[in-house]
Amino acid sequence: MEKIASFTINHLKLLPGIYVSRKDHIGNEVVTTFDLRMTRPNFEPVMNTAEVHTIEHLAATFLRNHKDYGDRIVYFGPMGCRTGFYLILAGDYESADIVPLVREMFEFISSYKDDVPGASARDCGNYLDMNLNMANYLAKKYLDEVINGIDESRLIYPAD
Repeated sequence: MEKIASFTINHLKLLPGIYVSRKDHIGNEVVTTFDLRMTRPNFEPVMNTAEVHTIEHLAATFLRNHKDYGDRIVYFGPMGCRTGFYLILAGDYESADIVPLVREMFEFISSYKDDVPGASARDCGNYLDMNLNMANYLAKKYLDEVINGIDESRLIYPAD
């Protein structure tokens, strides 16, 4: 079997950032998948499921309610390796195009203090696995260390 595109990225060189993972054409439409890499693969500890789950709930709620992007959100969810998230948008975008959106989203997550949306037995299949304090911490860390001051080294996948 042929390797899928995401397995061809050299994860030993990959830094936390915002990357275009792929672009798919569906009819006349383009769908852009972004790799929102929050930790350095194989160098830093991965995120625990509780904070990943909390970030997922907060980010998905934020994105789907966003005044400019809400109707372009196809999906937001975690990577299986727990080093980041995928964001899929309807449209043809580059990484730099969504830096303001990602900044706004992680500012929202870093300062969020209320009940996590959808964190109830009725609304979620694993609602007890949440950690808002760590989600706040990781969102602030991503903002401080990656998003604020982001440059091309964290917007384009490294060459192998």
